[in-house]
Amino acid sequence: MKARRAVDETTEHLATAGCDSPRVDAEILVSHVLGLSRSELGLESSRKLSRTEEKALERLVARREAREPLAYMLGEWGFRRLTLAVDRRVLVPRSETEIVVERCLARIAGLTEPRVLDVGTGSGAIALAIADEHPQALVTAIDASAGALEVAGANALRTALAIELREWDLYTGLPDGPWDLVVSNPPYVLPEEIETLEAEVRDWEPRDALVGAGATEAVARGAVDVLRPGAALVLEVAAGNAARVAAMLAGLGYTDLVTTQDLAGRERVVEGVRAS
Repeated sequence: MKARRAVDETTEHLATAGCDSPRVDAEILVSHVLGLSRSELGLESSRKLSRTEEKALERLVARREAREPLAYMLGEWGFRRLTLAVDRRVLVPRSETEIVVERCLARIAGLTEPRVLDVGTGSGAIALAIADEHPQALVTAIDASAGALEVAGANALRTALAIELREWDLYTGLPDGPWDLVVSNPPYVLPEEIETLEAEVRDWEPRDALVGAGATEAVARGAVDVLRPGAALVLEVAAGNAARVAAMLAGLGYTDLVTTQDLAGRERVVEGVRAS
């Protein structure tokens, strides 16, 4: 079977399984089996798959038909300028979280050795991206999951970026500052909402990193005590929840509230400044 036909047949299987982007997924899987990039695949469309490669593709297609996320299947995923290792111990890094990093970098631009705290780091995506794009930043990343911290530690080695990792329960407060920035993508899915999520998220991603009633408020309350005056808190929030979170921050005394939309035009990032 040639690569072009493999892509076409895989696309049909994944579309039937209900995958959102079956053609893209098919190209990624066939490219992976052949050891090519997607752009190279376009130039190698007439290449014939070996029987071993066909069998490998069949196994991958079956996993994707079960709605296993591509990132877990490949063992890695791109995030801004980095390629990070990911598995079922951590959430898959997403494009809306890249917007969170943009806002963080804007907040610490021009600061020499800003102290940054990433709450609930998971794979380390936010912390490592900040360390990568603001090399002078002193970044500490915390998570309650020992497994997540193992993944983040592996990614720190993989990217050769220096961050401090600490096991920490955000509900006990946050590590002493003063911090020049606190950032978090906390669990914000309500327990009653979990069944409404797409299968890749609902059935595969770590439930503790998804569901956490009160986590956003716990981060906001904890940050009030450890941010230096005039420093910012940046939060990723659920779609449709930005206004409520902004109101909560105002009630806690944060000022200069800002919301930012993701690429789909949904308000997904809320930030505020600790009053002097």
